[in-house]
Amino acid sequence: MKKIKMTSGKVLFLFLALICGVGLWLLPPGQEQPQGDVVELRGIVTAVDNSDLISSGVGHLGSQNVTMTVTTGRFKGTSVIADNGLIGSLEIDEVYSPGDVAIIAAQLGEGGICYAKTISQYRQHWEGVLFGLFVLLLVVYAGTVGLKALFSFIASVVILWEFLLPGLLAGQNPLLLTAVTLTLLTLIIIFLVGGISRKAVAATIGTLTGLGVALLLTVIFGRLLEVSGMTAPFAPTLILSGHFNLNMQEIFYAAVVLGASGAAMDIAMDVAASMLEVKQACPHISAKELMRSGLNVGRAVVGTMTTTLLLAYSGGYLTMLMLFVSKDTSLLRILNFKMVAAEIFRTLVGSIGLVAVAPLTALIAAWLYSSIPAVLLRQAEGQKAAIEHDRIIEGPAR
Repeated sequence: MKKIKMTSGKVLFLFLALICGVGLWLLPPGQEQPQGDVVELRGIVTAVDNSDLISSGVGHLGSQNVTMTVTTGRFKGTSVIADNGLIGSLEIDEVYSPGDVAIIAAQLGEGGICYAKTISQYRQHWEGVLFGLFVLLLVVYAGTVGLKALFSFIASVVILWEFLLPGLLAGQNPLLLTAVTLTLLTLIIIFLVGGISRKAVAATIGTLTGLGVALLLTVIFGRLLEVSGMTAPFAPTLILSGHFNLNMQEIFYAAVVLGASGAAMDIAMDVAASMLEVKQACPHISAKELMRSGLNVGRAVVGTMTTTLLLAYSGGYLTMLMLFVSKDTSLLRILNFKMVAAEIFRTLVGSIGLVAVAPLTALIAAWLYSSIPAVLLRQAEGQKAAIEHDRIIEGPAR
């Protein structure tokens, strides 16, 4: 098994990253938990009453009385009847059957639970199983690098949940807040996986510069296309829930750049890592030739990554596209439809950002690698000479 050399710089960085991650995790949540006499409980559905339920096709209206036995908290073992209101919205409504595990919001009174309402089915246990499988495969396949990637994954979730989302809800500038968030994420992810090195520096600068280009284009063309941001899922619900001060247009702009950031990091790291390999194999290569190699790698990566972005976005609106096809909707209507225009805008701006990342990273990496001290060149030449010597000595014996 290959030994992993842990320099003092790597140890220090891992320690600081761990401290930052733990600190972010221990921060108070961005929003306070609901106050008052309402608690969330989990239980098993034992019976249902569908007498007030109106079914029409696959939709349901009315209400369903759900009897369940609480399995958690101080009310464990208590039988509760919860109201399940249905509004005919297939993406939100849930109809329960005996044996289902559900979550309810229970209002407490002097004699215990005085009213309960269903929230959703309990899916967290299978989500935990899926996450455990992800961790297992990541660590088994990638080892220490997998552990670093796992930490960066968790740190990214914490930063988004504890920093970005509360800031957006508080009415802070979405574009500035997203820029700070992407800078933090880029630094943590790239330096944690790539270590403190020129490769990581090149990938970081390339990523942030490319995303800056995407952000600029987002603001310019978002206003030209009059993309309001209200096409995002639950955007109207968020506004009507009392957050009238939110700038949904700029939040949508922020979401566009945030959605392309992961792919941008991948491209930047691929280009920077491949150029470093070329430099180590050919220490005397010129900066121009090295940059040409990086551009060639970038072209190959960008060619597939932009398609990946297209498929990722179109997959989220697959049913909408199916509806257009089923109605024989004209191309004129499709391209000018508000939701379609917003997704075209998201895909193209994100793709332009990805295309910009590759050459920018190649330019930055060529400059950084070409200034590598001569001692590293001598080391590379010594390794090459040793390999050549072994080949000459072992040649006749074979």
